[in-house]
Amino acid sequence: MIRRATPDDATAITGLIYDLAEYEKARHECTVTVEQITAALFGENPAAFCHVAEEAGTVIGMALWFRNFSTWDGVHGIYLEDLFVLPERRGAGHGKALLAALAKECADNDYSRLSWSVLNWNAPSIAFYESLDATAQDEWATYRLSGDALSSLAKQA
Repeated sequence: MIRRATPDDATAITGLIYDLAEYEKARHECTVTVEQITAALFGENPAAFCHVAEEAGTVIGMALWFRNFSTWDGVHGIYLEDLFVLPERRGAGHGKALLAALAKECADNDYSRLSWSVLNWNAPSIAFYESLDATAQDEWATYRLSGDALSSLAKQA
């Protein structure tokens, strides 16, 4: 079953985020708390949204996303921040069902795109996305400012 997350799912979602960080070999970088996830997803002005995959009352996967905006199309889209299904539950269609739910969000709200990033070494995920006819945006490079570099630039404002 795929459904919109509720505040009762915050602990499970946070656990899945840590599981994803472990899978991506970056567990040491993950510091999010249940309180932060609760505020981000279910606060007065949510910054992000989440769908969960559930089996027998247990959350086994999630798609955490937020709206972006296309200046070229003039409408919103969805950026999928995290897609994760517990390893022992993969292959049963939960990931595809989560992405289908987000595609429906796009269709229902006249959003023009659903986009995400994937680590270039993650061959199983890349193969999965390509099986859905997703198109790699190879001509774009992702950049990030964080930590000292972010602070340094902020001081120049």
